[in-house]
Amino acid sequence: MTGYFIQAFIYLFAAVIAVPIAKRLGLGSVLGYLIAGVVIGPVIGLVGSETATIQHFAEFGVVMMLFLVGLELEPRMLWDMRHRLIGLGGLQVGLTTAAVMGICLALNLDWGLALTIGLIFSLSSTAIVLQTFNEKGLTKTEGARSAFSVLLFQDIAVIPMLALIPLLAIPELVEQAQNAVQAASNQHEELSLVANISGVYYALVIIVAITGVVVGGHYLSRPLFKFVASSKVQEIFTATSLMLVIGIAAIMNLVGLSPALGAFLAGVVLATSEFRHQLEATIEPFKGLLLGLFFMTVGAGINFTILLNETSTIFSITLTLMLVKGLVLLILTLVFKIKGSDRWLLALSLAQAGEFGFVLIGFTVNNHVLPTDLAQTLSLSVALSMFLTPALFIFYDRIILPRDIDKTNQQESDNID
Repeated sequence: MTGYFIQAFIYLFAAVIAVPIAKRLGLGSVLGYLIAGVVIGPVIGLVGSETATIQHFAEFGVVMMLFLVGLELEPRMLWDMRHRLIGLGGLQVGLTTAAVMGICLALNLDWGLALTIGLIFSLSSTAIVLQTFNEKGLTKTEGARSAFSVLLFQDIAVIPMLALIPLLAIPELVEQAQNAVQAASNQHEELSLVANISGVYYALVIIVAITGVVVGGHYLSRPLFKFVASSKVQEIFTATSLMLVIGIAAIMNLVGLSPALGAFLAGVVLATSEFRHQLEATIEPFKGLLLGLFFMTVGAGINFTILLNETSTIFSITLTLMLVKGLVLLILTLVFKIKGSDRWLLALSLAQAGEFGFVLIGFTVNNHVLPTDLAQTLSLSVALSMFLTPALFIFYDRIILPRDIDKTNQQESDNID
């Protein structure tokens, strides 16, 4: 028990020191959390092997964040943004995947590896981007709304990616895994309702799960919250709110779907509820702490040994990734007529890889699609691109936005006879 207290104190102390300093320097809280993680992890070594386990727990902050985002969106508003959601989001994922895959094929990688890397790198960081938008007051801008449409489509696209990736398994890696089956036979297996079914039955289970979340959220949540609110005990309402989000995440995991997507759907269903504001006030502190912990684990999980041994390779992959995604997004801003500083906000905010990249990389290793050494290199590139994202927002604040404001304030000379 003492060890848990010490670890918790280390993480909290690092956050308390680093985040206020980062905010005063204009770097944003996200970069503060990342720097704190690097300091207590690779630099000082106060935390180590438990980082990956804590990261899985901290990813629940992303689930809570999307639940809160869903609470801000009524179904009618979501329907109104369908063109940006499918058009802009779909083209971003498709074009980025194709561009990355083309680069990988040019480097003589197998097409299955190239496609897998393209899918991993097509995703951006929902946690970093939405958190930074909220901090900087950019949520209502055209660029931020377009970025949210892309992020939402990416979260939905994770589902077919998880279905496709196992089909790309490398025979040699499968054979190696089969040789190690006996040694791994005693390991704990994660609960799943779809482990041994496929085809029509799998689709039916998914439909039932999503329908249950939507219908249950609409018809059952209101009587439940009214019953709990009648007790006038604040901590029970807090427990009910957490129970709702955790339950939805568990259901989505059991059927092989993204917990974040399920939480978002539940949030949209509850957006018209009279308990919406109370739910937001209850969940917000947990979301903030877990997201901060997630960013710290990203920083603490950077393996400096591999980074130093393959510095040029990792930096080349990271910079190429961010350049390709930025160019794709800039091209799409022309197609969808996003102008001014909003086009740069969209391109710069989504140029990184995302937290779901870690999920997909682990999934590819478990399904024998990527070799372990390549997966470690890609993980470092994903982490480094997330680490560089706050710098892109600083560039937007200090270079792009002032120029756009100056252009807006310029008036044409009066025509005097």
